[in-house]
Amino acid sequence: MAEQVYLELDGAIATVVLNQPDRFNAMNKGMFQGLTKVFAECDADTSLRCVIIRGEGGKAFSAGADISEFETERSSADKARAYAVHFHAGANAVGNCIHPVIAQIDGACIGGGLAVATLCDYRICGQKSRFGVPVKRLGLVEAHAEMAPLVHKFGANIALEILLLGDVFGVEDALRMNLINRVVDDAQVGAEARATAEKIAEGAPLSARWHKKFIYRLLDPRPLTDEEIDEGFECYNTEDFQIGYNAFLKKTDPVFEGR
Repeated sequence: MAEQVYLELDGAIATVVLNQPDRFNAMNKGMFQGLTKVFAECDADTSLRCVIIRGEGGKAFSAGADISEFETERSSADKARAYAVHFHAGANAVGNCIHPVIAQIDGACIGGGLAVATLCDYRICGQKSRFGVPVKRLGLVEAHAEMAPLVHKFGANIALEILLLGDVFGVEDALRMNLINRVVDDAQVGAEARATAEKIAEGAPLSARWHKKFIYRLLDPRPLTDEEIDEGFECYNTEDFQIGYNAFLKKTDPVFEGR
């Protein structure tokens, strides 16, 4: 049986593939367990500089929850709480990845698929991509932890619009909501995601990781500690700073080491 989530490595760029194309990459427990596993591998590989996540088949990033497993996995509050452990582990693995993560969105990006894309740092889609969280049609509620990234990144007004209306909408509305960073022709989504990953990978990897860490920390209303403030100056002690600084003086292209 093929892995429901698998990892492709190509130099400093990794690609995480949601692999259930016959069900439009619907998110089930196995998918979230797979995300936990492969993103742990990405975190452990400090040679990486960017991660792309995409859906297999070209028709959907993910069409949402796999309704076929509701009877066995999510038919009561107790079962849903147990299932949430796997959801949160997989979601946190994506959101907490030390490397920048790009969502390559081909086609549908619905429900749990949109939740995963929201946890990424940059989102690229095609003209025919569709978005939404139509859980009101199932009588379901997004739990606090499931909604948190949507609210933190895009605001309460956008979260309310998506959840109360329950519409499946296109790229024009997704751009208005700032849910996506870039729209390209459908045939170019993969190439654009790769080009963006390569552009990120050209920079100092420690700089990218620190920026990602600091930006998300600033969404937390707690005051920064002295240690956290001090960490903002640690880059000056890295080899990459010396490489970048000297390359600038010499007017050459820096080749960063990640140290």
